[in-house]
Amino acid sequence: MKSFNKNIDMLNAPLFKNILLFTIPIALCSIIQQLFNAADTAIVGYFDNSNALAAVGTNTETVAFIVTVSSGLSIGVNVLIAKHIGENKLDTIKQIASFSMFLAFFIGIVVFAFGQVISLPFLRLIKTPENILHLASLYLRIFFLGFPFLLVYDFGSSVLRARGDRKFPFAALVISGVINVILNLILVVVFKLGVVGVAVATAVSNVISSLLIIFKLKKEKLLVLSVNKNLFNFSYANQIFKIGIPSAVSGAVFCLANIFVQAYVNKFGSVAIAGSTIAMNFEYFTYYIITSFSQSTTTFVSQNYYANQFDRCKKTVRLCLLLSFLFNGGSIVIIVLFRTFFCSLFTTEQSVIQNACLRIMIILAFEPICSFYEIPAGALRGCARAHLPAISTVVGTCVFRIVWIFTVCKHYQSLEVLYYAFPLSWVITIILVSICYFAVGKRIFKRN
Repeated sequence: MKSFNKNIDMLNAPLFKNILLFTIPIALCSIIQQLFNAADTAIVGYFDNSNALAAVGTNTETVAFIVTVSSGLSIGVNVLIAKHIGENKLDTIKQIASFSMFLAFFIGIVVFAFGQVISLPFLRLIKTPENILHLASLYLRIFFLGFPFLLVYDFGSSVLRARGDRKFPFAALVISGVINVILNLILVVVFKLGVVGVAVATAVSNVISSLLIIFKLKKEKLLVLSVNKNLFNFSYANQIFKIGIPSAVSGAVFCLANIFVQAYVNKFGSVAIAGSTIAMNFEYFTYYIITSFSQSTTTFVSQNYYANQFDRCKKTVRLCLLLSFLFNGGSIVIIVLFRTFFCSLFTTEQSVIQNACLRIMIILAFEPICSFYEIPAGALRGCARAHLPAISTVVGTCVFRIVWIFTVCKHYQSLEVLYYAFPLSWVITIILVSICYFAVGKRIFKRN
């Protein structure tokens, strides 16, 4: 069977080259998106003050949680499209794509409305300092304005990537990101809008990226904008949620646990918050390399699994694991060695830089080991076993970090002790996901 993909042949072509060709644009999308987020932080840090930086920073994990949920749900679309390609059911792709976009916008509107109500109480719940509470709440509520469009972009990008088109989602993100930075400079530097300016710029960039994706899907004749009874096939929703919800949970529990971490960091004041915010930017830069290879694992394994090509599934996992570890580790070495220089790009306050470097040395230096659970987790999602990595992550990451905060940190109240929870939780999650992968993999690939 000829591959349906225009750019990447996942079923027949050599894996090493095509995994790299497929993954690099995904990684660049995520890294560039984080660069634009970092630009928000840097611009507000340089052209406003440390309170404005802390107001944006205290929302970092919350925004990451929202973005991760959006991205996780979109994996359900990716796997469903890839499944139909692997089974050579190409006539259904248009209907799935159209339904996915309507579903994304509907969910986005519901979350937007919920976000307007919950923003301020939530920020109080995580003990946001009173001197930045109003600004932090304003930033979060404006961010929620752009969430429906963020979800539309993620769902549309998943449709395109499942078909092998990895270029256009990247191009759309670059265009919207450049506009984001330009708007940041105009609104913050020229109009002195500070936190409100960077929030508005982010929301506008989400609108632009979603409109570009809609244009591309329409051009490819994959999107029907008219509402009709044939559009709403709720069996598609069931299949999307079956993979998407566990995938969203798997990623979101990291952020949920980190929100508890953020609440603990908030106790140390705005300087600690600002330093932690800077360090988290670098954590996300490098972690997106791992998650990009994990997404590639999901897509390649899914197509080959449903085409009964099980040897290619196992080879995909081995290659993605090796490449993820090497690329992620190489980038981290550079950041750790030149950590003071990189942190000084965000602020000139030495106390903030010192706090940032502390987090980098304890958390970021150990991040490459995350490849050992993200890649097997991606394979399990591709084989429609998304609930297993979700459960493993909840226990190994979310539960462990929360217990650590309420036990160990209660007796040893320091940022260093708090940050040790990260590498320890990664080790536990690796063990749990590995058990699931080898136990399930042995059974599901046995047919070969």
